[in-house]
Formats: sequence, structure tokens, C-alpha cells
Amino acid sequence: MGCTSSVYAFGGSAIAQLTRALEEYLSLLLGLAKKEYGLQELVEFRWKELEDGRQEICVSNSWFELFSVLHMMAVLTLMEANLKLIPQDSGLSERLVSADCMRDAVDLLLKAAGYLNFCIGNVLPRLPPDIKSKLPSDMHESILEAISHQALAQGTEIQLGLAVQSHNATLSVKRRLACEQLSFFAQAHCCVSEVNANGAAPKKQLLFLKWKYLEAKAAAYYYHGLILDKGTEPSSHVSAVCCFLAAEELIAESKKACLTFCLAEPITRAPPPWGAMKHLHKKIPETASKKSQMYGYLLEQEKDLQNLPDLPEFQLSLKPDEYELPEVDSAWDCGKWEITEQTLKEHLNEDEPET
Repeated sequence: MGCTSSVYAFGGSAIAQLTRALEEYLSLLLGLAKKEYGLQELVEFRWKELEDGRQEICVSNSWFELFSVLHMMAVLTLMEANLKLIPQDSGLSERLVSADCMRDAVDLLLKAAGYLNFCIGNVLPRLPPDIKSKLPSDMHESILEAISHQALAQGTEIQLGLAVQSHNATLSVKRRLACEQLSFFAQAHCCVSEVNANGAAPKKQLLFLKWKYLEAKAAAYYYHGLILDKGTEPSSHVSAVCCFLAAEELIAESKKACLTFCLAEPITRAPPPWGAMKHLHKKIPETASKKSQMYGYLLEQEKDLQNLPDLPEFQLSLKPDEYELPEVDSAWDCGKWEITEQTLKEHLNEDEPET
């Protein structure tokens, strides 16, 4: 089943048009950024913040403009990934998303992370301190790193959901994905924690990351417990029960964290569990209760072994896409440059069919 719902068709079309316009603009903008043309600080660029349309940033630096365009392309790609995960039939009580849409969403998340990583490594270092000080909070380096890590975390979360649905995915694969997801969310949370921002957006993002971190940790301990429980030694079963009980406690904490996130400004509706967590919200309490009863006698006999084992560490599998800037527009090679007076709206309207 393809991702062709009316919501995606409309939103995806607009995103595709705007992204194409930005890519074309980017190749022209690169000419201004080249030192040999001597135009880096000739043009003043103006941007307005979405949260406060009255606050305008005016900067005469072509690398700032390039940074802003790439940042917008990353945001548009994240929006497109989000659209892929919107169920085609909104009338259903359950959130059903096809496997193809989920895989497409993962690809888009990696693409967005690639834009952000390029900004961090190749564009931000070119901006002087006085311009960096004017950047809005969501364009600070730590926030960009956090969003990149979060994109990878959510991509891994989707992969775990696909693994749960697959009959071929082993417990080892599921545990690894859960542990990698946990690492990504931990990195993202750490990055946002470093930012001294008082706005609602950073606080909301921090609460979201805490909620997802707790969910990921619960999943990691659950699958780690299932693997330990396959051992034959009493210590293996005791450690497994400790994992299940920890997972159950973490799930309960994650539900509270979700509520705190939803009630923080701007207030949002609590999303229903989906993907792997829809499965784990039921399985973790059931397994914790069942295994505690099954191995209750061991827990009494082996009290010295009742220590929560460490989770294994894995090399992270998902990597951001490698982004490269396009070629400079050929117009810069003609020696005579003329700026066509055309608004973005007029540019987008060129692609609309005549009626």
C-alpha cells in the first residue's frame, strides 16, 4: 500500500515544490558565498522567526543565508517524514501505517540528519561570533545536534517497530535496536540540556526526549531480560526478572513523563502507543508479573544476585546521510549577472497546471 492519502498528497506536494525551489536557490546562493566573487557580505538577508513573526533577523552574510536555507530544508524533510507516518484512514481507531511508509520515513529522517550535520560541520564554523549570537535558539549548534540525534533515535524506533512485526527478527536484533535507540535519545537529551534557553520550545523538547528515553530504556531492559532468561543458571533467571521489573517501572515512569510533556506549553494531545511501544505496553507488565511468580523462590534464595545488570553497548548502526552542496549555478560563469525579479510564490505557481 503506497503513501497516497489525501493529507500526504496535499502536504507532500507543497513540501516537494518548496524543497525544489530551495535547491534551485541554493545553487544560485553558492555564487554569493564564493570568495573569488567578493560578494559574501553584499546582500542583506532577512528572516522572521515562526514563534514570533515580529522578530526579524537581518544579516549581510551569504553563509548565514545558506545556513538558513539548509536548516529549512532539514525541517521540511522532517515534516515529510512525519506525513509518512500519518495513517491513510483517519477514521480507524488504531494507528495503522504501512511498512513501506515506515521505511520511507526512516530514509527521510536520515536525510534530515544529513542536512543538520552538514550545517554543524561545514557552515556554522564559517559564521563569525557576532552573527552566531543573533541566531534563534533552534539554530544553535547544540539544538541542531539534538535534532540530528533525535532523528536517528526515531528512525531506530521505527526499525524496532518493524522488527517487532517481523517473524524473522531475532531477540538479539530487537535488543540491539532498543539499546541503540536508547543511546540516540540519551545523546539528544544531553545536547538540549546544555542549552540555557528559557523558551517553551526547548523545554518542551527536553520533556519529549525524557519521555522517549524512558520508553527506550524500558524496551532495552525487556529484550535484555528475555535473552538472559534463556540461560540455564539460576543467576540468569534472577537477572532476567530484575530486568523485567525495571522495564515495568520504566514504562510507568514513561507514562507520567508523557503526560508532563503533553501538559507543558504548548499543550498537546497524548498520542496513543504505536509501533513497538504498542506491543511493549502490554507485554512488559505481563512478563514482569509472570516471571516474578515463576522465579519467586529463586528471588528469595538468591537475594545477593538481585542486581540490575548493565545493558550491552553496541556500535550505532544508523548514520546521517552524507550531504554535498550542489554545483554553483552556471549563471555565475557568464560574467554578467542579472537578478530575475520573481517572488517565491510566482516561482511555485509556475508548476501549477492551467485550468
